[in-house]
Amino acid sequence: MNPFIVSPSPHIRSDRTTQNIMLDVIIALCPALIASVIIFGWRAFIISAVCVASCVLIEYLCRRLMKKEQTITDLSAVVTGLLLAMNLPVTIPLWVAVFGCFIAIAVTKQLFGGIGQNFANPAIAARVILLASFGSYMTNFTEPFDYAGVDAVATPTPLVQLANGGEVPSLLQMFLGDKPGCIGEVSALALLIGGVYLVVRRVIKPITPLVFIGTVFLLSGALGANPFYQILSGGLMIGAIFMATDYATTPSTNWGKVIFGLGAGLLTILIRQYGNYPEGVSFAILLMNILTPQIDKLATHKPLGGKKVEKHA
Repeated sequence: MNPFIVSPSPHIRSDRTTQNIMLDVIIALCPALIASVIIFGWRAFIISAVCVASCVLIEYLCRRLMKKEQTITDLSAVVTGLLLAMNLPVTIPLWVAVFGCFIAIAVTKQLFGGIGQNFANPAIAARVILLASFGSYMTNFTEPFDYAGVDAVATPTPLVQLANGGEVPSLLQMFLGDKPGCIGEVSALALLIGGVYLVVRRVIKPITPLVFIGTVFLLSGALGANPFYQILSGGLMIGAIFMATDYATTPSTNWGKVIFGLGAGLLTILIRQYGNYPEGVSFAILLMNILTPQIDKLATHKPLGGKKVEKHA
């Protein structure tokens, strides 16, 4: 009989690395990127390329300045750039997009120590800062298939149309992406394809996306809004699938994921129905990111036979 081997954790090992996980996320975002180019034209691809290049360059420079090991090969900066681009309108000035990349990488990620140590999803934090700082640029949306780019006539998103009682696209148009909005958020079909890929590859668990989207669906119906339009509008799909499942800034336990999804869904509906912004997904995820350490403490199971540690004054 072989003797027992005593060794420190981790005891469960895997051939999965940060690089191949991020590569899977990039592959999962490709359908949304392709759809964005079809819907908004080549400027959507240009914005995405600029964001990716800027994030990689900024991360490289940050690591050099901090005299730390380079991490650009783990592809996390590429994912951040893609996600940020997906959350920008096609009319965004490129310098605003680059500034958002700086907020995402230098401030939200590297300032706190790099990947795995950031308190919030970098792309989400950057989008919120850009929305607060450059509101006119961040809400300048155009009609789909109007390839005039920055010269196109501005038009409201379905969420704004719903809030104002205006005419909205059909559910089929909403599902396919024939609607105004940010580059990567408009096609629910493309995002779902990417989400299924991530679940099949076991990169994410479907718990948070299902609870998040389900909460928005049920609460919006209870408040008298059309639940189908609410889940197909704005950044709910891309937020629930690609941002509320971030390893570093969301709970690690299954019950923690449920709590995160419930909280994000509740906050999204409250902001959409009663807030000053028609969209609430980014704010909701950012707030839940901040609460993640407390959620993890609440949802962590006590070890079998473990005793509660008594605190002494």
